[in-house]
Amino acid sequence: MGSTGEPVPETRYTKPLGIRFVEYVKGSAISYKAHQAIVLIITFFAYLAYHATRKTTSVVKSALDPQSPDVALKSIFFWRREPLQGARNSALGVGWAPFNGSDGTALLGELDVAFLFVYAIGMFFSGHVGDRMDLRIFLTIGMVGTGLFTALYGVGYWASIHLFYYYLIVQMLAGLFQSTGWPSVVAVVGNWFGKKKRGLIMGVWNAHTSLGNITGSVVASVLLKYGWGWSMVVPGFGIVFVGLVLFCFLPVSPDSVGASIDDDEVSSPKKEGDELGVPLLSSSSDHRNAVGFLEAWRIPGVASFSLCLFFSKLVAYTFLYWLPFYISHTVSLKLNALIMNLAAIEGRYLSNEESGNLSTLFDVGGVVGGILAGHISDRLDARAITAASFMYCAIPALFFYRNYGHVSMTLNIVLMLITGMFVNGPYALITTAVSADLGTHSSLKGNSRALATVTAIIDGTGSIGAAVGPLLTGYISTSSWSAVFTMLMGAALVAGLLLTKLVMAEVASKIQGARTHEAPRPTPSDLECHVALYGWKDVVNLKCDIFEVHPYELGVPQDAVVKRPRQILPGRELMVSQIVVSRVAVDLDGLPCNLIHY
Repeated sequence: MGSTGEPVPETRYTKPLGIRFVEYVKGSAISYKAHQAIVLIITFFAYLAYHATRKTTSVVKSALDPQSPDVALKSIFFWRREPLQGARNSALGVGWAPFNGSDGTALLGELDVAFLFVYAIGMFFSGHVGDRMDLRIFLTIGMVGTGLFTALYGVGYWASIHLFYYYLIVQMLAGLFQSTGWPSVVAVVGNWFGKKKRGLIMGVWNAHTSLGNITGSVVASVLLKYGWGWSMVVPGFGIVFVGLVLFCFLPVSPDSVGASIDDDEVSSPKKEGDELGVPLLSSSSDHRNAVGFLEAWRIPGVASFSLCLFFSKLVAYTFLYWLPFYISHTVSLKLNALIMNLAAIEGRYLSNEESGNLSTLFDVGGVVGGILAGHISDRLDARAITAASFMYCAIPALFFYRNYGHVSMTLNIVLMLITGMFVNGPYALITTAVSADLGTHSSLKGNSRALATVTAIIDGTGSIGAAVGPLLTGYISTSSWSAVFTMLMGAALVAGLLLTKLVMAEVASKIQGARTHEAPRPTPSDLECHVALYGWKDVVNLKCDIFEVHPYELGVPQDAVVKRPRQILPGRELMVSQIVVSRVAVDLDGLPCNLIHY
């Protein structure tokens, strides 16, 4: 993974067996729109299954360690801990050794951090590999592996395994296979859909994250009464089944199934990039060099959004892994409530199953937040402003949930929904629409072999934060949950501040755009000029009798007809038709303009 693109052999895709069967029964080829629908549905349920298996461990925690921690930890790293002894971690008649002793919360936190650190590291490699092989096969391997090691975690229940390092190794391997999911599904969706309304489409599509959490919580909570092992094994088998369906039906790209845009779609007045329009990157770009890790990191905006996601996922994953535990322990023994400065909801203590089910409301709010953030960012054409605003709003939401969530069940539900909306909104936006935007950035010159790599960099960096949050929570919670929420509010603040530069740039762009639109528009003439394409690596020159425009972003089709106004002013728009790329920055006699593609 060097700083420059490295040549890779052309990836040979084969049409999935399920697609062949459907076309055989139908007697004709599947339409382009139908392929897009198949992609959205299959990738939706695929990542829903990924998150469902990831969520189960947070529900099982309350069964493994039903006692609240009351002593500080001696070491924060499992490899420096003294060998675990049965007597030291003996149960008080409940729970599962070695997690039901005084250091049970710390051990569970170490499992989380081991899983997430391996997940984060694997994410970088997964994106690199995903850009170089058949994503359908890559995803299938990841899903089957995830299911296997999720089930092996539950096997410890029937095999009476009480060795901490067994669960540690299983969780680390599960994290490695889990890392194959996100870069791959985003890359597949990016292969089929353009930029227009991408925020809204991916906001709705990204509901799989929260719905996966809800599914995992509900399934694990229901099965918990039969033994916590079932809460792990059943979701494990579930993701294996979905993985096999994906292998049979997922079309990775239009080229992989020989799909082409219908003639009526080409001639329709839809703007480029509509939700059922053409993909942003042309298929010919698949023959180019793969983008290196450092080259992808230098794409404008990647570093800022990656670091923002670090703190955003720190907050989101703390809730993902600790919310059921927090709820059950804020409503467990009154003695521990006094020690830990906790409070019961309406004075009533909830069971483990009730806590798991109640925690799903956080993800319901996350679904709303993801869709809302995507829609707002589309309408404003301002990803950074939207993400930063949501992170700032998350701060008071966290404050009110911590301090007033125990007053009544109704208030707890309302505050949990609001908190989930503001916490998961920017997380969903950055990992979907923003990642896809940056993965198809103008500096890549139409190269589609960067999408999985860029997505992996952004989400991989965020996943490190996802590991840090639960780890810190495991230790800070031993003294006070109020301190945990203070940490989360601080992380949300930092996440918003990291986007300040991008926010200022977007605000300046909006102000400049408003001033430009206030000036009278020139009347378009009937004169036409043609785009001369000198090669993908050459500058595309738009030559007319008065001026010459040099686009910074390539990918304009040959002989595309351009109708221009009589007089081009700085900031004005050139009306262009039949162009693939959505926006091209141009320089007109030293003055900045935008070549807008319609």
